[in-house]
Order: sequence, then structure tokens, then C-alpha cells
Amino acid sequence: MTALQPYPNLECEAVLEAARSACQRVAPAWPLDRSIAVNPLWERRGQPWSVVAEQLWRRGGCRLTLEPEDYRQAWAAGRIAERHLAAALAERGPDLSPARLVALLDGPDAPGSLPLLEDQDEDAGGQPRWPELIVNQIGQFCAAWFDEAQADWHPDRRASLYGAWRDSLVHDRGLGILCRLPDLSERIRELPDEPEAALLRATAQLGLAAEMLEDWFDALLLRSLGWASWCAYRRWQARMAGADDETLLHLLAIRAAWECVVDDGQRGPGSRWSRWTQAWQGARAAVPSEAWQALQCWQRADELAWQEQLFTRLAQGGAKVADGPAPLARLYFCIDVRSERMRRCLERVRPDIETSGFAGFFGLPIAYQPLGTDAVWPQLPGLLAPQLTVADSCGDPQRDRRLVRSRRQRLARADGWRLFQRLPASAFSLVESLGLGYAGALLGKHFRLAPAAPGLHLSGLSARQARALNPSLDALPVEQRIDLAARVLTVMGLTLDFPPLVVLLGHGSQSTNNPQAAGLDCGACCGRSGEINARLLAALLNEPEVRQGLGGRGIAIPASCHFIAGLHNTLTDEVELFGREQVPAPLMPSLQDLEQALAEAGARVRCERAPSLGLAHLAEAPEALRRALHRRARDWSETRPEWGLANNAAFIAAPRTRTRGLDLDGRAFLHDYQWRRDGDGRVLELIMTAPMVVAHWINLQYFASTTDNRHFGSGNKVLHNVVGGRIGVFEGNGGDLRIGLAQQSVHDGQRWMHTPLRLVVVIEAPRAMIDAVIERSAVVRDLVDNQWLHLFRLEGESARLEGRTAAGWQTWGEGEWRG
Repeated sequence: MTALQPYPNLECEAVLEAARSACQRVAPAWPLDRSIAVNPLWERRGQPWSVVAEQLWRRGGCRLTLEPEDYRQAWAAGRIAERHLAAALAERGPDLSPARLVALLDGPDAPGSLPLLEDQDEDAGGQPRWPELIVNQIGQFCAAWFDEAQADWHPDRRASLYGAWRDSLVHDRGLGILCRLPDLSERIRELPDEPEAALLRATAQLGLAAEMLEDWFDALLLRSLGWASWCAYRRWQARMAGADDETLLHLLAIRAAWECVVDDGQRGPGSRWSRWTQAWQGARAAVPSEAWQALQCWQRADELAWQEQLFTRLAQGGAKVADGPAPLARLYFCIDVRSERMRRCLERVRPDIETSGFAGFFGLPIAYQPLGTDAVWPQLPGLLAPQLTVADSCGDPQRDRRLVRSRRQRLARADGWRLFQRLPASAFSLVESLGLGYAGALLGKHFRLAPAAPGLHLSGLSARQARALNPSLDALPVEQRIDLAARVLTVMGLTLDFPPLVVLLGHGSQSTNNPQAAGLDCGACCGRSGEINARLLAALLNEPEVRQGLGGRGIAIPASCHFIAGLHNTLTDEVELFGREQVPAPLMPSLQDLEQALAEAGARVRCERAPSLGLAHLAEAPEALRRALHRRARDWSETRPEWGLANNAAFIAAPRTRTRGLDLDGRAFLHDYQWRRDGDGRVLELIMTAPMVVAHWINLQYFASTTDNRHFGSGNKVLHNVVGGRIGVFEGNGGDLRIGLAQQSVHDGQRWMHTPLRLVVVIEAPRAMIDAVIERSAVVRDLVDNQWLHLFRLEGESARLEGRTAAGWQTWGEGEWRG
């Protein structure tokens, strides 16, 4: 290698500031055991959507649109019409016509992506090329270094991530042979000891001008986005605790150091460095092609088509509920889009039942610790930090201690089996070691004969022991319990007109052999079922002391009103109610009527969902369909147990009367909100800064996993291998850590099951109240003004709609904007 030439005009602070800014643009990815949907572009929200779309295309070849063939099919099917294309063109302003947009679907589209030095690879002679080799080396090293739950050996963590990586390669003799660099160890040894110095060394060695830094650092991190997202999660958690984490900067330093290693030091014409600088300059100077611009218009037209469809339905108005006696019950569902079908069907089965929508963690800022274990699971959105930890109790401390001993003994006996299950051997090779008894268990799973496993929070407990336990807030002083209850009821809008039965329904899913199972549970409960939160709140609101304290605060819960918790299984659409034996005798007939209505509504929802699950032939056979879904829950070969939140597209915060009776096809998050009961607008602010943002995260995760699964999704689920016990998955045995959703979560093998559209938010509230939230919240302001979602307000009997942009409010009418 030639001697390093200094670049005195490149200031060190400018380099490090650019590096830290690039790190800041990486969004976190939560681990598998608490997997929540995350907008993978979250940290870029300070820029307009259109700007980010072009940046990602230029720097990483990332797409935020579907393929031309997808829009061609939408055009042929009439989903997108000429009026939608014309409206999209009027917004974007390119000098095109609808006819030209159609023609461009058949044109070539030059791929984007800034080249790196590693891309200037000569013929590898059958050996791995530099880009593949670097991604795999970083991936395997990070998997070992971050692992805390799977492997029995780990790299020395006393050193930093960068330091441990450098040390490992200095002593690696095999990699130099594989990558055709006999002097690899010497090149690594020449690298600085500290990550900041490595970044400075790389930028100087490659001759990067100051205006190149932002693009170059961003391009580096986009090549290892999975592990960068994991590092960003560590940073997120550290900052929630008032600290910080620099691991992401170390990863960037590793990425930059590899560019130094690849550099052969030659600078003459035709050298690798010369070819790279020419390719870099050409890529930076390139403008998006006409075909790329056309795809942006098609994507916007698809969104306008959906908005027109949604607004037409809202204009029809919700079903009117006739005045009569008190409702049989009121059920509070999570706002999850899977609740929309169940609510609609339940109200059709029993019009005297009321349903409401609220965030599935029910406003409880808790973490949950199962009795007798060291595990602590957050049960609230990832945006928030738990304020208290709750545990289980049967109400008798002495019996609790016996349960702890019994559970720990059972879990200890299970450790040996878990050790075997961690071995990197196939299930059938394990049979050779464990005997034919284990083969029977495998066959039971294969033929779906084995019973469904209990929830993780019930592990080590018998069915009788599990029934005896309840999550408890008893450790919280009574005044604080009253405060908590009052806050939750106020945000729920439940401060008067209490019906005899109030049901709090969490939700959870059910699947087998699914590392990403938490993604099908409640996102508002950090990838857990909402059962704990629902049971905790129901018990709290039934406490006599709490009710007495609430009465002193103007919230009078009648003695005839009883709260009960339940769980909506989103795979089978069955509802389980808890604490049935505690329901007062006079309410038992109403409870039985409710259970019957829930069963009938669930059957209707299953029938509605059957075609999308490949079970259309069972739509007219309710019991056979129910059994098929139960088998699906136990089938360890099932890659699509349910469709989760696929096709989500709207968030509506309004009274239920606006949407009752409307078929929203399971595409809308429905949050009850009555602005006339929200004098200071604080409830609206909570909705727009928490549930709305969570819905946006879900929406953008599904969006990006569909438009660009290579960068923002996790590929083929069949090839997944769990990394570090809980960190995430590889697709295959290496490469980058994969984030987002698997292909099977958004595509059924023949067609997309999710249409990628930015979230449409519809709120029934005055302009001033919404504007006040936008003014106070920088996050909401970024999302609205930079068009990461589309915000509308609903008003009047005619459901008049106004849209909010950075320029202010505009009226929507007859399928187009009018000022």
C-alpha cells in the first residue's frame, strides 16, 4: 500500500459530526421477544417524504413504490383511475400527462445506489465478492458479539464493538485466504485502535470531500441496515433510561474500516480507487429518471384512490342506534385493525351492544413480571417507558411462595430440553440422541395432534395454578391507584353513562414455530398479548376503595356496573372472558347473552376472513372452519398463520356513531374520541402523540416491507434462523440481520395482501384543537407537514372533510382538492 496522504482541509469535527448525523438517521428494531412494528425511516421524518424517497433511491437503491407491473394491474382493475393520476400530477408538478404515466410503466428504470469502493471488484474467480464477504463478516461477528441468550461462547466484550472486531480480524488467518488478501491481518493491524480515529482515517485515505460525507456515511449504513437498526435499539433503550449508547458509531467505523482494507492504495488511471471516484461522481450527478418520477405519481394516485373510497363511505354516515333501554354491554377493543371486523359483526348480531376503541395497553404504564421468574416484559408502546412493575398473586402470600417454588422446579427441569433445542442440529438428528419419545413429539407437531402450548407467561404452571393467579396492583398505594383509574377512564371517555357490563378486551395471536410471533400480538403492549393489562384494569375498576375515591372526583360508577376482562384471539376470532365467576348473579343472564353474541360474531368474522386464508371452501361450514383455524395455530409448517395488520390504511378518532355499520374491511384503526368532553384538548393530544404515532409506525413497517423487502423486510420466512436467541433473524445462515416483515406476511404467493399507502388520519375535532397539538408536538408537526401521513378533520352531519398540509387546511370535495 502507498503511504497515507493527509487531507488538511477536512476538519476532524466535521467528519465526526457527519458520522453521528448518519447514525441518528437509523431507526431502532426491537428484539423478537418484544417485537413491535417500527417505521424503518422514523429518524428521517424531519425531511419531506418526497425528499427522503429520492435520497434512499440515490444512496441505497431503496424503493418506496411498488413495481410497474403492480400499478399496471391496479390500472387494469380500475383501482386507480385517470382522475387519480391527474390529481397526483397536479400535486407533484412534473411535466407529464396521465397517458404518459401509463406508457412509462413499460419503460426501463435505471437503478439507483451510490457505489462504494468494495463494489469495484474484479473477477473473483468463483470466490465471494467484496460486498457479499463484508456483509457476511460483519453479520457473523455482530451475531456473536451481541448474543446473550443462545451461544455458550462469546467474543471478549470487555473491548468495544469496534475494538473486538479489529482484534478478531488481526488473528483471523482463514479470512485472508477467502478474500484473496494474504496481508489482511497486516492491513487490519494498521487500522487505528479507536472508532473515531478509524472514521477519520477512512475519509482521509479515500480522499472524501466534505460535501461527500453525508452521502457516504448513509450509503455505508444502508449496506448493514439490520445491525445498524439493532444498535439504534440499544441507543433508544439507553436514552429512555437517561443514558446513551455509541455502538452504532462503532458499527459505522467497522463499515468505513473495511473500505480502507479493500483499498489497494493505487491512485493511477484505471485503479480501483479511480474507477470508484468516477462511478461515485456519476451516480451523485444523476437525476431520477422519468420512469422513477412516474412511479412516484402512481404511488400517490393509489393513495388518492383509497382516500376517495374511504371518504365516500364516511359520507354515508354511521348506522343510527334507536333510543331504548340501557345497552346490554359496552366492549372496549384495542384500536388494532383486526378489531374492526369483530366490532362491526358484534353490533350487527346484537344492536343493543356498544363497542369502543382504545389503545390495547389501556393506558397502564406497566411492565409485567410473571410470578417466580426474573423476566420483566414491558406492556406498553415502545414509545413509552414503564413507570411501575406488576406481578401475579393469588391473594395469599403463603400460597404465592409455594407457587414460586413449584414453578421454579418445573422451569429448572425444562432447562435441559432447552439446551438441546439450542444445538445447531436438525430436529431429526436430535431424535438420534434423545430417543424415539422425542420423535413422537415431532410427529405430533407435524400432524398437528399436539395441544397448543400455553402462553409464555403461563410456563411452569398447571392449569389450576394459572387460574388462581391474577396480576395485581396491590403494592401501589390506594391514592395512586385512584389517580391511575381516573386518568385512564378520562382518556377512554368513560366518565358517565356506565352500562351494567363493561368488557375490556385485549388481543393476542397464536402460532407455532414462528420467531416473529410477537409481531402478531398487541403492538401497544410491546409485542405481548393485552391480557395482563385488561385483567389488571378490570380488577382495579371493581375495587370498592377505588370506586369510592373516583366518586369524590366526579366519576360515579354505579354499584350495578361490573368490569370484566377478556382476550380476542385474532387467529381464531374467539373471545375468552376472565373472572366469570366474579360476575354478580343479577348480571349472569346478560353475560350469557354477551357470550352467545361474541360466538356468533366470531363465526361471521371467520367466514369473512376465510377466502384470504385459502379457506373459502369452508366459508359455509362454520364449525369446520373454526377447527381448521385451530389446526393452523398448531401447524409448525404454517408460514402465514394470519395476515396480522396487512392492508391497514386509516386511523379514525371520532365517536363510534361516525363509523358504526360501515364496512371498513379491516383496514382502519378505530379510536373513540368525543371532543366536546375534552375541554382542554389534552385527550386529543394523547391520541395524536401516542396511538396515532403507533398506528403510523405499523403503517410504515407494512409499507416499506412491501415496497422494498430486500432493505426493509426480512425476506423468506422459510429460511429464517434466529440470531442471539432473541435479537432477530438471518435469512439463511448469514448476511445482514433482517428487519421488518417477512415476504409471507404481505404476499400470499400470488398477490400482495398489503397495499402500501401512507396512513390517512381522520379526526372529528375543531381546527383549533388539532392545530394546537401540531404546534406543541414537533413529532406530530413533522409527520403532518412533511407528509409522512395525511391528516383530515371531519365535521357536521354531512361529514365534511378538510385536509391539513404545511400550507394550512383545505376542503376535500368530489374527489379533488378545492381551495
